[in-house]
Amino acid sequence: MRVHVVSDVHGNADALKRAGDGADALVVLGDLLDFVDYHDHDKGIMGALFGAEKVGEFARLRREGTREQTVAYSRTLWATLEDPAAAVDEAIREQYAALFAAMTAPTYATPGNVDAPALWPEFTGSGVQVLDGEVTTIGGLRFGFAGGAVLPEGVQPRPRKGAAWRPYLRAREEYDESVARLENVDVLCTHIPPAVPELTYDVVARRAELGSRALLRLIDLQRPRWSLFGHVHQPLAVRRRVGRTECRNVGHFKETGQPYVLRW
Repeated sequence: MRVHVVSDVHGNADALKRAGDGADALVVLGDLLDFVDYHDHDKGIMGALFGAEKVGEFARLRREGTREQTVAYSRTLWATLEDPAAAVDEAIREQYAALFAAMTAPTYATPGNVDAPALWPEFTGSGVQVLDGEVTTIGGLRFGFAGGAVLPEGVQPRPRKGAAWRPYLRAREEYDESVARLENVDVLCTHIPPAVPELTYDVVARRAELGSRALLRLIDLQRPRWSLFGHVHQPLAVRRRVGRTECRNVGHFKETGQPYVLRW
């Protein structure tokens, strides 16, 4: 069997069309949407809505400013739109139409934090199976999927009034329950990594993303062959061995355009 795995597509539909070439199946680990493009400021949903100059200033504040400055500037941008939620919804649907059309069959997908999973059923055809807290069999191996990203411990999702965009961030208890439904897994497929420091630290952003201790417990107990994930675009380490499990960041697909190849 040969399975190609991608994560963090962020709008790269052209490369996604080729991602399944030569594979028996394609696995997509989320972050399909290109919401803020930090390289090409005129791209992504915010680029389409506000233009390159304003997104460039937003990106600068994310790098150099405080959280309060970034939030305040973001609010001024959204206030310029008559109906921000409708504008974002339209932009998301436009991206999803192109992205799901680019997936080759059979595809197995789980959402990332930069996704709107409630909209996925509108775009998935018969060749795309969406899994979140579920297990399926591919080539005789059991693949377990858990989507989204986890919030800090004790933090509950609280939708902001009038928010135009709500990322797929899950309370830790909810995420852990999703992971607990994965039994007898040979290949663990998630958007975020297990809580291993080398795998969660982003060397460009200079901060650690939140990994999952529940995933690490599953690895310790079930000892799957592989743990595959994305989310951290520039990790300190792309792989680590935990017991008998090969933990692997499959790469920032938007930039590389290359899938990770899994063979058995």
